[in-house]
Amino acid sequence: MPGGRLTYADRGQIAAWLADGLGYAEIGRRLGRPTSTVSREVARNGGFGAYVADDAQRTAGGRARRRKPDRPDGSGPDGWPDERVRGFAESFATVLAGTGLPRMTSRVFVCLLTADADGLTAAELVRRLRVSPASVSKSIGYLETVELVARRSDPGERRERYLIGDDVWGTAWRADTGAHGEVAAAAQQGLDILGSDTAAGLRLGRMGRFFGQLSEQMHGSGLAEGAVHDALTLVAALVHAGRPVGIAGLADALAWSEARVRAAVEANRGQPAIADPLVLQDIGAQEYAVVARSDRLSAEQREAIEKAGAQGSPQSR
Repeated sequence: MPGGRLTYADRGQIAAWLADGLGYAEIGRRLGRPTSTVSREVARNGGFGAYVADDAQRTAGGRARRRKPDRPDGSGPDGWPDERVRGFAESFATVLAGTGLPRMTSRVFVCLLTADADGLTAAELVRRLRVSPASVSKSIGYLETVELVARRSDPGERRERYLIGDDVWGTAWRADTGAHGEVAAAAQQGLDILGSDTAAGLRLGRMGRFFGQLSEQMHGSGLAEGAVHDALTLVAALVHAGRPVGIAGLADALAWSEARVRAAVEANRGQPAIADPLVLQDIGAQEYAVVARSDRLSAEQREAIEKAGAQGSPQSR
């Protein structure tokens, strides 16, 4: 069949036509095969003038028998364990590409994700994905840049293997967290420049608050449970006081050491999301108060609330 493997009959025709003096191009045309197929067949099996169909068939049969067994890892000739795994990898790569990851990079990543613990070599990736080595190399470079793929050398061999580490999701998580934190900081800088009473400032405030909370939630407070408890207790104490209180006063009231109060102050400063929507305010002279976060309310909302507070509710009159 044209395009399939050469049969014994094909090889007999090649031998006969070679004996008749036909060239590779003409033999290929008559067989319906590329010229390169004919020239490679003859070169592998004796060369022009020494090609024998029976010998060529035995040689080809030996090559096929050597290729036929699956690989030691149980994978087929294309490297995939079975068609279900291959189908899953392609569909999952499509999902990842929909999130913004380049299509080829998604395919390489999922290919490694579904591989055994030893990972895959570049040649194995090329075979599985049926793409060029350059495409694999470019995708590996990108995945290494974002620390999603690691490489290692096989002992005693020059080739390298690529694999996905056990902490890949934690690495990706931390990378996103860092980016979100940078966006939040940049948005806050813009808010400080433009002011919270402008339309642009309001947009930047909402943006900074969103990414800041996302970063802090993804990263976690980084504090022990006891430290978070102390930070919240300090906020509750200052809300209850309704006025600024100093370190010494807080220590006496809470029956803490001054060092413990300072640690709670630093926890609130380092992780402002702990007290959200309130924030610890440094009054000076080691006195602190708790106020609403400035980016929670617009200038108009603050003014309206102040008026409402001054007028009082009907029930309070």
